[in-house]
Amino acid sequence: MEQPIGAVVEGWQGARAPSGEVLTGRWVRLEPLSPERHAAQFHDAVVGHPHLWTYMPWGPFSSTAAFQRALTQLAENPAYSYYAICDVATGRPLGKAAYMNILPDHGVVEVGGIAYAPALQKTAGATEAMILMMRWAFAAGFRRYEWKCNALNAPSRRAAQRLGFSFEGVFRNHMVVKGRSRDSAWFAVTDADWPALSEAFEFWLSPQNFDAEGRQKESLSNLTRLVRVASDPTQAD
Repeated sequence: MEQPIGAVVEGWQGARAPSGEVLTGRWVRLEPLSPERHAAQFHDAVVGHPHLWTYMPWGPFSSTAAFQRALTQLAENPAYSYYAICDVATGRPLGKAAYMNILPDHGVVEVGGIAYAPALQKTAGATEAMILMMRWAFAAGFRRYEWKCNALNAPSRRAAQRLGFSFEGVFRNHMVVKGRSRDSAWFAVTDADWPALSEAFEFWLSPQNFDAEGRQKESLSNLTRLVRVASDPTQAD
């Protein structure tokens, strides 16, 4: 009928929904969030750092019990697949993250609900956790991997770019969070981006890219810069 339509997705049968797979890397292990097993140690790792919850719809928490109740609500919500991010060497939970907006029929999934204790922030393990989740998603057949954050959350926007997400715009008045208006910045990686991005991740994660003190030799931002379709204009590359 002479109307433009999208390309045929050959053999499309949908993606495989997350089902609690354990994801293990060199520095971190991601395991299904268990409030009973993870809450106390995770709370110990984040207590005294209320700024971690500024852009979250929950927190900060006044006690371990309150923290465990919040984690229980997250873990039991069927719309999410939440992980505890644990240090491989010690087993201590130092972070959390989730698959959200899980749409296997369309091949879309979002990573979100990310919170890192100070001990995990700016470490190789922090980056590895995000790489493990992205790697699993594309291996499971997802075509689009999303990252959304408060548009005022500059560190989250920088993190998305560093990980190779392309900036797609800002959704104005997207949410009301803790009684305040939230504009949301949207980022995504697609299956067309993934092969080059996967190669960049493999190089960055290789032992040869770290010195004896564990410092990276080649920055991840340099490796992912050419993969991104569009950069966030509010952030320095």
